Amino acid sequence: MPGSFLAQPLNAARLVAYVALFLLGAVVGVAGALVQQGWFPGGLLLALAGAAGAFYGGSRATGTRAGALAPAGGWLAAVMLLTATRPEGDFVFGAGLGSYVFLLGGMGVAVMCATLWQRPQPGASDARLGK
Repeated sequence: MPGSFLAQPLNAARLVAYVALFLLGAVVGVAGALVQQGWFPGGLLLALAGAAGAFYGGSRATGTRAGALAPAGGWLAAVMLLTATRPEGDFVFGAGLGSYVFLLGGMGVAVMCATLWQRPQPGASDARLGK
């Protein structure tokens, strides 16, 4: 689709897709927070792979960069809410290396998937100018 995200008309289907991707990102963030420390180091790799799948899959499914930003926003919101301690002293993330790798690695994967953009390849007749 030509034009940037802001130049394209907003329709209900696209808005529903972005909300669904935001919720998917939140679910992936909560699941990753629980898995990453439970099965360390395999759980950490699984959590980061799940986040990367949600971010890149959202980008490919919608065909826009906003498709990667929507699940990344949900992931970030869920993870930031889980890092806050409660008045009772309970928290989900420990102070170990795995937690920091999950937080920073997930943010890095989100940035990579949001900035990765593949333009469509030219057709066979467009590739050769001499014809």
